[in-house]
Amino acid sequence: MTYARVPLHLVFEEKVTVRDSYGGIGGLVALQGHLLKPETPSETLLVFMHPMGIMHYLPLPMGLAEAGIHCLSAVSRYPNNDSALIMEKVLVDLGSWVRHARETLGYRRIVLAGWSGGGSLSLFYQRQAVAPFVTDTPAGDPVEIPELVPADAMLLLAAHVSRAGTLTEWLDPSVTDEGDPLARDPAWNLYADPPPAAPPYPAAWLAEFRERQVARNRRITAWARERLAVLKDREGPHAEQAFVVHGTMADPRWLDPTLDPNDRVPGRCYLGDPRAINDAPGGLGRFSTLRSWLSQWGLETSRADGLACGPFCTVPTLVLDNSADDACTPSHADRLFAAVGAADKARVTIKGATHYYAFQPKERAEAVAAIRAFLAARDLL
Repeated sequence: MTYARVPLHLVFEEKVTVRDSYGGIGGLVALQGHLLKPETPSETLLVFMHPMGIMHYLPLPMGLAEAGIHCLSAVSRYPNNDSALIMEKVLVDLGSWVRHARETLGYRRIVLAGWSGGGSLSLFYQRQAVAPFVTDTPAGDPVEIPELVPADAMLLLAAHVSRAGTLTEWLDPSVTDEGDPLARDPAWNLYADPPPAAPPYPAAWLAEFRERQVARNRRITAWARERLAVLKDREGPHAEQAFVVHGTMADPRWLDPTLDPNDRVPGRCYLGDPRAINDAPGGLGRFSTLRSWLSQWGLETSRADGLACGPFCTVPTLVLDNSADDACTPSHADRLFAAVGAADKARVTIKGATHYYAFQPKERAEAVAAIRAFLAARDLL
């Protein structure tokens, strides 16, 4: 089925409590999106939104539109750059898109399609919509989140549990000095030559490796809190600082296929060779600000936790994962499915599919069919 691609733009004013020129100059926020509108009318709209990603041309939204399902690829105020991203402000952006879809575009039913990092964002949104609790950011800056319209259903597609949880599972625990990327403890350097252990990794060694990853996240969080307090005291409430996080792709799962097993290729992650990505400029969470770390990456501070927000999601929910996913491994889908509070929930695994369905038309078609069947069974087409 053919569909029209309609560019959309939203502009709104936001009360500024902390200067944030990257996320909206002087309180003016401008957002972009694409409405993928099939020829057949529908009262249901799937809203895709990632905290920082642009999904206009990704295989899954286009495949769904080709199947006659109306989709909105919505973008936050942080397009393709999460270095200063504040999750609470992303909630404001997603809420603006949902209201626009209902009040201006005329869709009566909204389905949040949380792909990858959009999964925990969608659950964060739904929690705030049904049980509002956010009045400030983890840095203590006030934030005004307008009343959010709850979604009518939820799709968690190749989703991970949270940005903070995922980064922590990928953090390199061998880093001993955050200011020196060469300062590594060889006993915990996954990519040392020779390596400290070999797959399949001993259970005791792996358990301590995981503990050290959590400890490193907590150390960065403690430093970010302390540093921000010092800067605010010396320079005022708008003070901020950027920094680099080294070593963010050191998950033993990439080298040991017996861990969280699926059909992924050993020695690879969704960005390529994990040894190279561990310190490459494009690694997850590489560049951050103090406020952004506390909001999206701090394991103890980020509120956008899919597992904590899941119980508040009581609408029909589909958890769909890909059996060859080299970003969101099966335990993420397992944990999300268990956490979601919906009585009506379903779980589907697409055999052989990778994270992006790149060059996989058959697997993409299977995912589209599964989503369509889920929606049709609940009169959501």
